[in-house]
Amino acid sequence: MVDYPVVLAILSGVVFGCERLWPRVSGQKAIRPHLVSDLAHLVFNGHFLGVILYTWASRWVAPGFDRGLRQLEWYEAVYRNAAADWPLWVQIPVVLVVADAMQWGIHRLLHAVPWLWELHKVHHSVPEGEMDFWVSFRFHWGEVVVYRVLQFLPLAWFGFAVEAMWVQAVVGTLVGHLNHSNLDLGYGPWRYVLNSPRMHLWHHDRERGANAVNFGIVFSAWDWLFGTAYVPEHPPRRLGFQGDEEFPRTFFAQEAWPLGRVIPARWAAGMAVVGIAAAWWLH
Repeated sequence: MVDYPVVLAILSGVVFGCERLWPRVSGQKAIRPHLVSDLAHLVFNGHFLGVILYTWASRWVAPGFDRGLRQLEWYEAVYRNAAADWPLWVQIPVVLVVADAMQWGIHRLLHAVPWLWELHKVHHSVPEGEMDFWVSFRFHWGEVVVYRVLQFLPLAWFGFAVEAMWVQAVVGTLVGHLNHSNLDLGYGPWRYVLNSPRMHLWHHDRERGANAVNFGIVFSAWDWLFGTAYVPEHPPRRLGFQGDEEFPRTFFAQEAWPLGRVIPARWAAGMAVVGIAAAWWLH
């Protein structure tokens, strides 16, 4: 199994090359004003935050959680590790479908619940001329925590293999890259199954903001099934959300949002550095 960072680098290079050869918006710069911030999101959310969450979960949450459940008579009856004995050719498609259905539901929550929308605004803070595959890394740390808790804990509970989760991560990364890329792809009749850049662009429509459409990550089928699909022939006039002109654009300010309204960004940066150092020391 190839290390995920290697796959990430390969997929990023391929999509980057396609954006240069067949751009949806010609003339869009590869080196744009907020690229450094998005790269910081990639490094932090993809590695440092993972260490922090893993340390927190493995040392303090999981042991106590498991000990408490073992006291209950129905512990083994709730399908603990039920998928562990399934062959990989069964686990992989099940994980792809189940994980994506869960992501669709979580994504809707991020727009429906006001305080979650405040966190999700970081991902929607894309000014004109900056929608490219790098945006797929721009997430608030709190949103990452929400996804990990609501999606990966149940999948781990049922005992899905690391290999199946790896495939899901690679597919999700590829589709996420394409969905946010500067490419005009609609996939023809496959648009009823797979999400596409043309479809996901409307999810970032500024006029809709929290009242968005097209919540699918890998599969668009959930949106077609539940009536949240919207794919007109033309692209949206503008991306973002109402009031995004005042939204912070730097990495630390975005990670500190909405506390950044009352906490200076330099304080947030200091707190982040201390948190990362503590996580590494405890790891």
